[in-house]
Amino acid sequence: MNEPLRILVVEDSEADFELLAATLARQGLRVLCARVEDESGMRAALAAGGWDAVISDHNLPRFSSGEALATLQDVGAELPFIIVSGEIGEEAAVEAMRRGADDYLYKGRLARLGPALSNAIGAAETRRERKAAERALLRSEQRLRELATHLQSAVEEERRAIAREIHDDIGGTLTALRFDLRWIARHGAAQVAERARTAIETLDRAAHATQNLLRDLRPPALDDGIVAALEWQVRQFGRRTEIDAVFRSNVDALQIDGSLAMTLYRVAQEALTNVAKHAGATRVAVDLISAGDVVSLEVSDDGRGFDAEARGHSGSLGLLGLHERARKAGGWLEVSSSGRGSTVLLTLPASDAAAAALAREADA
Repeated sequence: MNEPLRILVVEDSEADFELLAATLARQGLRVLCARVEDESGMRAALAAGGWDAVISDHNLPRFSSGEALATLQDVGAELPFIIVSGEIGEEAAVEAMRRGADDYLYKGRLARLGPALSNAIGAAETRRERKAAERALLRSEQRLRELATHLQSAVEEERRAIAREIHDDIGGTLTALRFDLRWIARHGAAQVAERARTAIETLDRAAHATQNLLRDLRPPALDDGIVAALEWQVRQFGRRTEIDAVFRSNVDALQIDGSLAMTLYRVAQEALTNVAKHAGATRVAVDLISAGDVVSLEVSDDGRGFDAEARGHSGSLGLLGLHERARKAGGWLEVSSSGRGSTVLLTLPASDAAAAALAREADA
């Protein structure tokens, strides 16, 4: 060590203080020790900073090791704390360790004081490094959540822009082309008219594909409300996959803002896509429940189930996206799976008060 260790000693006896400092020196540690006797002195010393450890007697006339440890924790100083006392009992020592003390020694047995101090300083450094790593991880996770939120917003905006382009440009062009082909079919020679009618059929298929693309990008069914949109979505899913799909709702209409409606729609869309791709299900049920200021969406199937963490397939990434959508909307997502099927449950607040209540429940 290049610099001596700075040790704050909570001790009322000058003789015991000098014995402790001398013992550390004999054991090969370079130390600079300072003594305090009460809480005010300890707080002033800690405020000055620069300490490497605290060594405290257990029972002082105006202070105790328990109060000293509480003072250390109160000021937020992450320093190793060792009790050196002639009076502390085994039960009190264990309680002190449980509350955060690093070690305890009897004043008459100071042979391991130096090693105990070195070990405590090393353990404290490890704790500080771990906490720093945890804080860095939390900051990283927060940045990732912010990025995911930004990306989702950007994707939705891009979808709206593409939908507008398709509707205005491609849709308009297809409509104009249909008029021209119909004119040719009515006025052209027989062979030309037949080719025009064939072209119209091809054009109708292209227009139908365009409409499907528009629905995926910005579902027009949402204009009729989320209940009607989900009902349409489930019906289309059943027709497309030939899976028995049922939609149920305890309300005929639901008055929520557009972002919450889009969250419900996209979560249902992703959950149904996962069912079609991975579940091998024969039946799927989508339930929308409005109760007070809380809205729940449940998508359940009778498929083979999955382990999202173990399998690591694209569906797992889709589930991560669903969790992030739920978090952004102030709610949460629960996913359960077994060999008898899987369930995705989304819970969202329909008001600011409900959002606050859900946040308190999630933190509890």
